[in-house]
Amino acid sequence: MTPPEPLVALTEERGIITLALDSPATRNALSAHLVTELADALTACGKDPAVRAVVLTHTGGTFSAGADLKAPPSPYAFVDLLRQIVELPKPVVGLVTGHARAGGLGLLGACDIVIAGEAADFALTEVRIGVAPAVISLTLLPRLDPRAAARYYLTGERFGVPEAIAMGLVTAPATAYDGILDALRAGSPQGLREAKRLVTARVLETFERDAEDLVQRSATLFASAEAREGMTAFLERRDPEWRL
Repeated sequence: MTPPEPLVALTEERGIITLALDSPATRNALSAHLVTELADALTACGKDPAVRAVVLTHTGGTFSAGADLKAPPSPYAFVDLLRQIVELPKPVVGLVTGHARAGGLGLLGACDIVIAGEAADFALTEVRIGVAPAVISLTLLPRLDPRAAARYYLTGERFGVPEAIAMGLVTAPATAYDGILDALRAGSPQGLREAKRLVTARVLETFERDAEDLVQRSATLFASAEAREGMTAFLERRDPEWRL
């Protein structure tokens, strides 16, 4: 039996491992296969003493379109992946140069530092298919400006890099990328690990408090009649029945 094509491409340069989501045909949708493969790659990075930091990026024009509606991971598997990024004993730098949607923003929220190219744009589109950004709130709400979060959670509007920086989703534009990687290479493994534990403590408190509730809420929403209509409309490229 032919093994499936890999969905995560790995490269290394001077102690920095780059993991690129590599399923451009699906706009790097978060399928069960992709989530498992990314989790396995992160586990290997976490155990490798030669790895100073990890870059999480993408091939193609989309960082991630969010959950793969045809082959989604279980909510628990996705929660585990988000927590793995937050708890990884290495800094994780998100690098987005294209579109990021829905669950893709959850991945960026889990990263310690996020760099965005000029062409990057973002949207929390869950409300438009009858659900809500439930599970990804674990990594987003502790980091985002509350007023900005309310706007984009509720409207599903697209926003660009300046707005993403102002609200706390993105750390810096692409011009800062090389300097940040060099700065991480200058940090000691122990120093980076312990500094990360300090800055992620609040996010991990959210996992401890809210993860189970948000998984159950997500499952209920995705099983609802409105979500079925929203996802069907999305796949059929038509407006859902509630659109005014």
